[in-house]
Amino acid sequence: MTQFATTLIESLAIGRSFVLPDLEQFVNDNYRCIRLHDAMQLELDSGEAFLFDYGVVVFWGVTENTKQSLLTKIQTFVLDSKVIPDFEQYAFDSHTDTIKMHADKISFANEDSMERLAVSHALAQSVKLAEFERLAQEVIQAHAHIPVSLAKTGKVAMSRKAIAKSRGVLFGARGDILLNYSLLDTPEFFWDYPELEPLYTMVSRYLDVVARINVLNKKLESIHELLDMLANEQNHKHSSTLEWIIIILIALEIVLFLH
Repeated sequence: MTQFATTLIESLAIGRSFVLPDLEQFVNDNYRCIRLHDAMQLELDSGEAFLFDYGVVVFWGVTENTKQSLLTKIQTFVLDSKVIPDFEQYAFDSHTDTIKMHADKISFANEDSMERLAVSHALAQSVKLAEFERLAQEVIQAHAHIPVSLAKTGKVAMSRKAIAKSRGVLFGARGDILLNYSLLDTPEFFWDYPELEPLYTMVSRYLDVVARINVLNKKLESIHELLDMLANEQNHKHSSTLEWIIIILIALEIVLFLH
């Protein structure tokens, strides 16, 4: 039976994803590891960890030294690793009469690792969603001057090159989020273990995952509107340039004709 050194759960989004199958080979060679769909369960010196393919690690009852040791060892297998990971922390108790989550504490009636995995799926999605939320908010704030400029002057005081760069940033951010959006669906794990899905759903509801996804959708719509505004401004500037070129050419033709 897994021995827990603490009663803390720590969920970290440490990168875009893991480099597979290299990571899987490494953990199989160095730890007791079980693969369950898009997650790997690792038994550690203290507690356990669940590694999710999309760059999230959920630690259960692990000391700080053990946690840092694992993170250091798997760093080379992280794609687009973060200097400062997105982080969430909870508590757990496995000696209660009922399963529930209250005041950021999860209570279990037993010490079933499959139940911890079911909960970990919800926790991993929550911290990954936090990453998407932060990215969307950063992009919106970085380009907040665009609608303000349009409202005040009717145009964006940016060169075509600057507009093109901003569109590239916006497209990239929106694409990153949308390409990974499937991570927020109900995991395939529960196709094989439907009896555990209510536990996952309970934790997901506690963490307001659905409501947060709706808010994220609104932010993505805002990014889409910014893209449309930049595209229109870019087209307007291009059309104006062409008009001036035509006017100058006509003027030159008239001058040459008169001489």
